[in-house]
Amino acid sequence: MKVKVQTLDAGKGGDIELNDEIFAVEPRADILHRVVTWQLINRRAPARAARERSDVARTGKKFGRQKGGGTARHGDRRAPIFIGGGKAHGPRARVFSSSLNKKVRQLGLRMALSSKAREGNLVVLDNLDVAEGKTKVLKEQLGKLGFGKTALVIDGDALNVGFARASSNLGSINLLPAVGANVYDILRHQALVLTQAGAKALEGALS
Repeated sequence: MKVKVQTLDAGKGGDIELNDEIFAVEPRADILHRVVTWQLINRRAPARAARERSDVARTGKKFGRQKGGGTARHGDRRAPIFIGGGKAHGPRARVFSSSLNKKVRQLGLRMALSSKAREGNLVVLDNLDVAEGKTKVLKEQLGKLGFGKTALVIDGDALNVGFARASSNLGSINLLPAVGANVYDILRHQALVLTQAGAKALEGALS
């Protein structure tokens, strides 16, 4: 498929030929759902266990009389009702992880890229050169391009330092290298912006 290349100044930068096997795949909701679920599960931090009654390091000696004290019949201070006692029904230590075949992960990424191209939300830029790395200059340029509310910008193997500095204060713009492209971030942004280097890097990785 042929896509028009733009410049940051909203000018014309020629055309680029994108691989139909990567940018023109029929999206499937079940594949995208599986990949996004796999990503979110693996992003979860492990859960830390709480100390329960048997884990608290306190004496097990009975601290009061069984009868005649006028209080409840407690055995020791490790009970959950005491300060410093064990946690009742506390969380267990858990590690959240999931596995997914590499072919399915790559297919999901192809479908995510293709869905943006099909919706007309795929933009290809020639480069990300920003004058002096100024946020004000970049904001004016992005206003002319009209990316929408949020945009994910994917560069080549190395990020453009000037664009990264200028876009760091813009909450609607996120920047990733080609190696960091993933289904979840692509789908949750309204527009997908690729540089020519980023498009070639993705094609090389997914071919």
